[in-house]
Amino acid sequence: TAVNIAVAFSQLGKKVLLIDADLRRPSIHKKLKLINTKGLCSVLSGSATFEECVQRSNNHLDVLTSGPLPSNPIELIESYTLTELLTALEDKYDYIIFDSTPINVVSDAISLAPKTDGLVLLVLEGSTRRDDVHHALSACRFANINVLGAVLNCVDTKNSRKYSYRKYKYSG
Repeated sequence: TAVNIAVAFSQLGKKVLLIDADLRRPSIHKKLKLINTKGLCSVLSGSATFEECVQRSNNHLDVLTSGPLPSNPIELIESYTLTELLTALEDKYDYIIFDSTPINVVSDAISLAPKTDGLVLLVLEGSTRRDDVHHALSACRFANINVLGAVLNCVDTKNSRKYSYRKYKYSG
């Protein structure tokens, strides 16, 4: 979802940076077929500069993969170095989009979100339970995180009885 949003904004001519901040199970490099020898972890640990790690996906889309997985992902996410990096990049990009860990599994997303303009929840039909969404929203309220919205993903339109877009009719 983060890749698709980043690509869509870049196709509108917006300068976009996509950052893989899932420092436990990164996937952006696989989806975009990029190398992952250096990335966000390298920048935050001081072993490489942003310029050494960022990769261009298209004319308007740059990608910062996760880089080598750290033993202390939450410490890197909570670091002042990340705050400084974002401040330095704010004027260079129209949008900086993060892909992060699931919000209810580990605290990485809750620690990262206050450094951003907001968070978008990804909800999977048939997988994400209602109480999981309530728990995520409660955590966001508690941490004073701006929830920008939600994306409902993996919708099976063939078996959905609640809404149909066929011939602009509602069914159910």
